[in-house]
Amino acid sequence: MKLDKDEKEKEDLKDENLEEEQNFQAEQSIDSNNEELDKVLKENEELTTRFQRLQADFVNYRKRVEKEKESLVSYGVETLVLEILPILDNFERAMDVEKDKEDSFFKGIEMIYDGLIEVLNKNGIEEIDSLEKPFNPEYHHAVGMEDSKEYDKDTIIRILQKGYIIKDKVIRPSMVIVSQ
Repeated sequence: MKLDKDEKEKEDLKDENLEEEQNFQAEQSIDSNNEELDKVLKENEELTTRFQRLQADFVNYRKRVEKEKESLVSYGVETLVLEILPILDNFERAMDVEKDKEDSFFKGIEMIYDGLIEVLNKNGIEEIDSLEKPFNPEYHHAVGMEDSKEYDKDTIIRILQKGYIIKDKVIRPSMVIVSQ
């Protein structure tokens, strides 16, 4: 009987040891799974961050390309307009000199002039409104000053050459006479 009791105790110990070993293996398996899960989550986070950076880089690249494209178009238009403006000035001079404003030749010149102005306006090129406005060195180039009791100091009293802007950028400042 004692032997049976000892054997039973030995078997119980074996069962306990087996159970402890199984629990230990289960804990190791869980720890291993947790480590793998942590590793996968960390990798996922890194990939998400990398994707977000790439996405932001692409958005910035697209904006930069659009801005450069717009700049190139504006530069091309600006170059062409700068070559056309002296011709427009000559049209204005010719129209100012003509005395017979009802002459058909004058009417034809006036139609061409109006057409040029319309094309410039459609492309965002506008004349700088200067007469009787305060002098602004960003928009005006003062070529002279005159005493005037009629106007306040630093007011534009005459325009010698019209200035033009394209989308808030001065492409040619107005040449003006300013009151003292």
